[in-house]
Amino acid sequence: MRNAVQLITYADRFGSGTIASMTDMLRTRFEGVYEGVHILPFFTPFDGADTGFDPIDHTQVDSRLGSWDDVTDLSRTHEIMVDTIVNHMSWQSRQFQDVMAKGEDSPYAAMFLTMSSVFPDGANEEELAGIYRPRPGLPFTHYDWGGVTRLVWTTFTPQQVDIDTDSTEGWEYLISILDRLAASHVHDIRLDAVGYGAKEAGTSCFMTPKTFDLIGRIKAEAARRDLETLIEVHSYYKKQIGIASKVDRVYDFALPPLLLHTLFTGETGALAHWIKVRPNNAVNVLDTHDGIGVIDIGSDQLDRSLKGLISDEAVDSLVNTIHANTHGESAAATGAAASNLDLYQINSTYYSALGCNDQHYIAARAVQFFLPGVPQIYYVGALAGANDMELLAKTNNGRDINRHYYSVAEIDKNLERPVVRSLNALCRLRNTLDAFNGGFSYSVDGDRLITFNWIAPDGASKASLSFEPGRGLGADNTASVVSLTWTDADGEHRSDDLIAEPPTWIDDAAVQPAATQQI
Repeated sequence: MRNAVQLITYADRFGSGTIASMTDMLRTRFEGVYEGVHILPFFTPFDGADTGFDPIDHTQVDSRLGSWDDVTDLSRTHEIMVDTIVNHMSWQSRQFQDVMAKGEDSPYAAMFLTMSSVFPDGANEEELAGIYRPRPGLPFTHYDWGGVTRLVWTTFTPQQVDIDTDSTEGWEYLISILDRLAASHVHDIRLDAVGYGAKEAGTSCFMTPKTFDLIGRIKAEAARRDLETLIEVHSYYKKQIGIASKVDRVYDFALPPLLLHTLFTGETGALAHWIKVRPNNAVNVLDTHDGIGVIDIGSDQLDRSLKGLISDEAVDSLVNTIHANTHGESAAATGAAASNLDLYQINSTYYSALGCNDQHYIAARAVQFFLPGVPQIYYVGALAGANDMELLAKTNNGRDINRHYYSVAEIDKNLERPVVRSLNALCRLRNTLDAFNGGFSYSVDGDRLITFNWIAPDGASKASLSFEPGRGLGADNTASVVSLTWTDADGEHRSDDLIAEPPTWIDDAAVQPAATQQI
């Protein structure tokens, strides 16, 4: 994976609504800002029950968005990441519809999981209660199975039917997806919901040894097609460390809530500990199409004796502070979100979670960029977007609070904001300064200050970030909490206020909207 900043976006929510227009946006207004792009599901249909994560046909581009030729064209200038949805597919897929019509006579009958296929001898209350699920209740939905009602396994929503990855039919389906992506010059795949993809009686059916076997099988097949694998799993932080040793890349899902905790309290201890133990083959994120996770820093959901990076009381305080900073908007978009519940994500944009504080926001992005790993920025975060309460009211889908539809005109307007100009400048520095391809070190001064350092392999360039979150607390919390210094061919540079002083290595015209370039 290229060591440069990537964008995460829906093709239909970032510009004029197609893959081609998104490509043009990246090549013009964001030239040099994002070197790669994770395109969220664009398969048929991209606007299903779970915004594309319930594909009817995972191997077809929804014609409303474009074609595989458009994906291939984008690959000429940007490294592309695409989701491989391992755990499930839509109940409306031709395969499951055939099962509903023919039952066991369907050639796809073995492809889908039912309760009895995992528990052929039945299951007792303890076994059923031990199944781990990200939503309340049991993971089964009544479906007609050739005239017989069966309990089909549906981990997420009733519309998403789970695939038996042990079956020949299920495995061949996954391989067909890898073949299609490789043929269109996709470079990276994200294994969506793979933590739930291997069920086994007598286990939690989540991140078990069987799951790791499945991950290993997919990773090997992906590597044969020159596809690099990223794992998407929200879980206890020590499990994330264990996962990282078995895959190409793993998300650093602990970083987003830890940075919020640090900026809210001014205490750097938990963050400093995470920097010490975190895996460095990470994709560093602050925001994604989902919510802000808290499970990743709290105690183990399956064994509360395993303590988290911060206490469960601190997790509760974090959640309450987000709700306060958003004036209740995140509470309105989130189910039961306390740390002791198995609903582990707070629905809010990262910018709104920080109270729309420009200084805290750019500080969080700077820390994200200075940690080892590949930084990814969600498209709403790329424009420092606030919560979309209008879309939430329209759809009543909590995650839509962080899934705004940006028109070209809105993007141009946001590109004029100092916080967005500063973020784009930081992206360009992260992409071009050779120091970030060299050695990393950090130092901790008590519980107040962390300094991050990078030096190029030949020593010609350096970069240093001082992060002191306590400076931004109190009645006037608009103070800069980071200081940035770097050395390049033009000498030494320093910026103590990234909002007031957009870094000087960027040509000012480069961060202005390209108003004459219409899509």
